[in-house]
Amino acid sequence: MFGCIVAGRLVQTNLRQVDVNKYVFELPDAHLINHLVVFLLGTIPFQPGQAATVHLLWPNKDWQFLGVLSNDKPSAIFRLKSTISAEDAAQMPHVNAELGISIEPIQAVEQEAQRARGTSQALVPGGQQQQQQQQVSPQSAQQFVEKTMSSLYDYAMSFATRANSTMGLIGSGAPVQVLPTKVFDDWYNNTMRKIQRDPANSMNI
Repeated sequence: MFGCIVAGRLVQTNLRQVDVNKYVFELPDAHLINHLVVFLLGTIPFQPGQAATVHLLWPNKDWQFLGVLSNDKPSAIFRLKSTISAEDAAQMPHVNAELGISIEPIQAVEQEAQRARGTSQALVPGGQQQQQQQQVSPQSAQQFVEKTMSSLYDYAMSFATRANSTMGLIGSGAPVQVLPTKVFDDWYNNTMRKIQRDPANSMNI
């Protein structure tokens, strides 16, 4: 029903059933695997209302959710290097991991996928993952907006030039300051680069 291809290796056919609707692939020398593909063979598609979750199990670790397979998404590519720390990989030479596939009601599969998407996870020493999703309070949101607007104002005003009174409001006679529109494009691009370099500190623009 399922196939597995590790990049640079032959198609694996060592699928074994470990429980009702639960299957496992053994992955030899898993610490050397960068990417693998899991797919439906096409001969036995999921029954209506069913799909599958795909998980990875390193020795002495917990199952890690990788993704979903369904009749609408019969194949998926997963990157294994991001599921284990370099320290753990160095301590586990020639270790086998397990790729688990569990067929579930599609509602349960969608719920697990949503939980995974809604949680920002990062690898920490020991190969475990910690949740980094944080609730943003109205006060934090207000501070973020204030810092953003202050940053934009300070940046833009550093490029401001005085213009003659004819460019001010009609009849006011007051001098005005002029900003080239490119200033705003530059500020936006610089800010986005900063966020991409350090997303964790993006609230401190």
